[in-house]
Amino acid sequence: MNMSVNDFRIRMLKKAKRVLIKIGSSVLSNPATIINFNAFASLVEQIAWLKSKGYEVVIVSSGAIAIGIHKLGLKQRPQNIPLKQAAAAVGQTGLMENYGRFFKEKNLKVAQVLLTDLILKNRSRFLNARNTLFALLELGIIPIINENDSVVVDEIKLGDNDNLASITTNLIDADLLIILTDQDGLFETNPKKDKDARLIPLVEKITRKVEGFAGESTSSQGVGGMATKVTAAKNATKYGIPVIIANGLTPNILKSIFQGNEAGTLFLPQKSKLPSRKHWIACTLKPKGSLIIDDGAQEAILKKRKSLLSIGVINVKGNFKFGDSVCIVDKKQKEIARGLVNYSSPELKKIIGISSKEIKQILGYKHYDEVVNRDDLVVL
Repeated sequence: MNMSVNDFRIRMLKKAKRVLIKIGSSVLSNPATIINFNAFASLVEQIAWLKSKGYEVVIVSSGAIAIGIHKLGLKQRPQNIPLKQAAAAVGQTGLMENYGRFFKEKNLKVAQVLLTDLILKNRSRFLNARNTLFALLELGIIPIINENDSVVVDEIKLGDNDNLASITTNLIDADLLIILTDQDGLFETNPKKDKDARLIPLVEKITRKVEGFAGESTSSQGVGGMATKVTAAKNATKYGIPVIIANGLTPNILKSIFQGNEAGTLFLPQKSKLPSRKHWIACTLKPKGSLIIDDGAQEAILKKRKSLLSIGVINVKGNFKFGDSVCIVDKKQKEIARGLVNYSSPELKKIIGISSKEIKQILGYKHYDEVVNRDDLVVL
């Protein structure tokens, strides 16, 4: 490749208008002082600078539970769900109080947007949230997004804001995602254990080898680690946008990035961008089951871009209903696609391996010829 990393950055930044910045708990808080007011002030000042340059900015911010722990006087991160939810409820007000105070000093307004899985997985609610965020941006307001950890068990138990950030790139139609953490980017080995660890400045494609460079979380404040950030980058680049993972504690890190300096790890976007709805199917919805298919169906999906028919299904796993997301896997158990299913799991188990013409004869009715229509199917 002849073009340098800086050339890529400069070309990328010229195209960017709407920027999503994900700020991790380890940037805004630490075990010693809990709330890092200097980090709040510095990042707000830099974001105000971006706004003055004409960029639209949306923030996905962690830190509510960490701030809640401090406000409640707890000595460590809660281990049970109700106490985590209580900490999130108390901490969310503190989080917004800090953002509101520092942004007010810059004559900028902010809005709190709390999202849940129930909102994001429902297409009409997803679009309603999208329209709300667009309206806020039109008014010049900076949306600050977080998961509603105070009421949703799954988000605390399984979710993380890196994943939320990757989903939000589609939600707001972002041009660039920046993930700020307490590390300088993606390294070949863990820099906290290996002083000679080498930073990877550019990732052209996220392969299994690249994913292997990401280790477990080394922060006591958050739930994510470098692995979740690389997964978020992988999902965001599917939407056709670049991603930068950088150290949010580095002075003027955002200014450095937007001045074209080499900072953090830059992940290049995939050449073929997934449309918004297909990105929603592939990266937002949680599969409720899986369909194992034969070689003929696999070829039809991968090479001919065809729909999945019942005759190509050889096994059904999971419990799902009409319209749910399912994984489509080959005989070696490798997921090759994901889509919205036109029949429930009990119905599908009755029509495995039969032609579309026989569906009505077996079920007594036929909703569709296809088990998964190609318009509702995303090849992975």
